[in-house]
Amino acid sequence: MKAAEILELTDLVCVEGSFADLADPASADPVLSLDPEAGKLLVDEDEDLMAVAFRSGGTWYAANYLFHSPKTEVIDLFEGTEGDIYQEDREVWTGAVREYYSEVIREEVRPSIEDIPPDRPGKIADLVTEVWGRQEGTICIDCCCGSGVGAAALRSVVGMRTLAYDHDPALIARGFEEGRLVPAETACIDGTVATAYFRRVPYGTAFMMGTIRSFDSGIWERLTLELLALSGETLITVATEEEARMVATWCRSAGRKPDVWESDRDPLYDRWVCLS
Repeated sequence: MKAAEILELTDLVCVEGSFADLADPASADPVLSLDPEAGKLLVDEDEDLMAVAFRSGGTWYAANYLFHSPKTEVIDLFEGTEGDIYQEDREVWTGAVREYYSEVIREEVRPSIEDIPPDRPGKIADLVTEVWGRQEGTICIDCCCGSGVGAAALRSVVGMRTLAYDHDPALIARGFEEGRLVPAETACIDGTVATAYFRRVPYGTAFMMGTIRSFDSGIWERLTLELLALSGETLITVATEEEARMVATWCRSAGRKPDVWESDRDPLYDRWVCLS
């Protein structure tokens, strides 16, 4: 469902510049400069505030409080409008907001070139099915999703519902173009702070995390630790045994018991697997 539809509107403009901005309290401040003609307030199933919307100059503007608390001035501004209060499940509104910003990427960002071998989704699906079996409807985080090759395999073959994130909007735009990524289930964020945007779920994946070298291993370690914090069971693939052993060390530092093995499915992608 679209964010505007949840508030019974035909159109809605979020004041935050991007989904990643939603964790910054200052990103919602532009609503405080409005001279509202009308207002709407949205709470979740526990009656916690998620968003406010104000009509100003004929346009409805929304500010989101999914990842931080509102300032008291916002509540005062709403009360001055004598506006309506709406209620929706937090998961539904969060998905609608992800979709809103995904549509911005789809419209404004030029997709990267397509670089996914045609047989790779099937190989990923075969690996995950061997490890976890069919998991109909189970939520799985897909860290460093790129253009969505892993998310597509998890969804179409394994039956999981994915929540995917990456910091590269061009790769995400390619995923939307190819239909591998779902707008409401995708976020463009810095994965080293992913726990600010997602709740813990049963499973997590990171397929072909990248080339982990000594000088940038700190970044990959933070990415891994955030993914581990978000997932009960975690599957990570890399290109080399050395990288897999580094990932396993990070898993142990997080209190996990990693299992590392070599996969013969592909000589280039996802060759080494770490399950923890």
